[in-house]
Amino acid sequence: MRRRVLPGFGLSLGYALAYLGLIVLLPLAALAWKASGIGPHGLVRLLSAPRTLAALRLSIGGAVVAALFNVAIGLLVGWVLVRYRFPGRRLLDALVDLPFALPTAVAGIALSTLYSPNGWVGAFLEPFGIKVAYTRLGVFVAMVFVGFPFVVRTLQPVLASLEREVEEAAESLGARRWQTFFRVILPMLAPTLLTGFALAMARAVGEYGSVIFIAGNIPMHSEIAPLLIVQKLEEFDYAGAAALGAAMLLLSFVLLILVALLQRWSNRWAEVSQ
Repeated sequence: MRRRVLPGFGLSLGYALAYLGLIVLLPLAALAWKASGIGPHGLVRLLSAPRTLAALRLSIGGAVVAALFNVAIGLLVGWVLVRYRFPGRRLLDALVDLPFALPTAVAGIALSTLYSPNGWVGAFLEPFGIKVAYTRLGVFVAMVFVGFPFVVRTLQPVLASLEREVEEAAESLGARRWQTFFRVILPMLAPTLLTGFALAMARAVGEYGSVIFIAGNIPMHSEIAPLLIVQKLEEFDYAGAAALGAAMLLLSFVLLILVALLQRWSNRWAEVSQ
């Protein structure tokens, strides 16, 4: 009789569902239940308020734009780390994980100090009229910082597994370097890029600690939705805070579903093209 390392399917499934229910489903159910206390009219009034719409637009839209930027830069950094050997490569590879290890509040203070008008980078950008700290651009920089490692670490093992023979075959058929990249390599990396995009976006959309210090937190301009939720909690408006959290959860869930569908389509397209 073949022995299995894990328990049988029934017992394993039971443990998995119980753990998933306690860690994920139960808190989400509590959030939805608390948000229902505001009532339909209160929910519509809260979500249609200009301040709420501006905060949600900045959090969701900023996270999407930051994730797209991270996909482009993360692909470049991952490619360099995998394909080339140079002095300091191990140090650069270790620095990629810095946003993982750095506390978010420390990251926010460091970014605001660096990009403030009298900071190292801010003082250089000030003569050009570029202001980063305490603006929407600062929110974007913080979101890029926290989401960058997800893209690189997702891409690295896939890039390492790519066979050089495919590139050599394309070159032998007369393809130029940019044609090899866009027509051969990029389609194979599309599902992984979408995964990195989803992870980076999910990380950035709910980011709080590293954003509030550099955002300026100006209502209708640089105020993010998580800060609005914290303000509702400080006002003891727990139902309003839960309603904002549920709205962010729903919007993020819809975006992740769209990314998953796009990833599934790209997988099928890659299989057909092969």
